[in-house]
Amino acid sequence: MHTDVILIGGRSGVGKSSVAAEASHLLGLADVRHAVIEGDNLDQAHPPPWRSGIPLAERNLAAMWANYREAGYSRLIFTNTVSVLQVAGLAAALGGEVRSTAVLLTSTDAVAAERLAKREIGTALEEHVTRSVAAARRLDEGAPDAVRIATNGRGLADIARDVLTQAEWI
Repeated sequence: MHTDVILIGGRSGVGKSSVAAEASHLLGLADVRHAVIEGDNLDQAHPPPWRSGIPLAERNLAAMWANYREAGYSRLIFTNTVSVLQVAGLAAALGGEVRSTAVLLTSTDAVAAERLAKREIGTALEEHVTRSVAAARRLDEGAPDAVRIATNGRGLADIARDVLTQAEWI
C-alpha cells in the first residue's frame, strides 16, 4: 500500500498543530480517511535522544504508521518543526511507496512571538522566541523545495485548505 503524507514544518508559533487539526477537520467533513501524527511528541524526552544519535522519532513513527497502515490508512498529516528538512528520512520511516508534500508554514518574527506569548508561560517564553527566530532562518535556507504558505493574518480554514490543495487531497 502506498502512503500519501503531508509534512507540515515551520518555526515555533507558526501554527503547525492548529493547521493540522483544521486540515483534519476539513478532511473529516469530506469523509477522507486519514491520520494525524504530531512529530514533536515522538521523541520528547530528556536528555533528547537525537542528541545522542538515537533516531527515536523515526522508530516511533515507523511503529505508529505500521499500525495505522494495518488499519487501512494511507494518508498522513505529520507535523514537526524540521520535517521539511527530513523528507527522505521520514519517508523511509513510513516505508513502502511514499508520495510526500513538504509544506513550510511561515510568519513574521513579531507574529510568531505574539502567538508564543499566548501559549508559553513562565521563564521559557524568551527561549522559545529566540529558538523560533533561528529555526525560521534555518528552515527557509534548508528547505528550498518546500511549498511555503504564509500564516500572517489568515484564518485556519483558509491556511488548511491551501495545505490540502497543495497536496492534491482536495
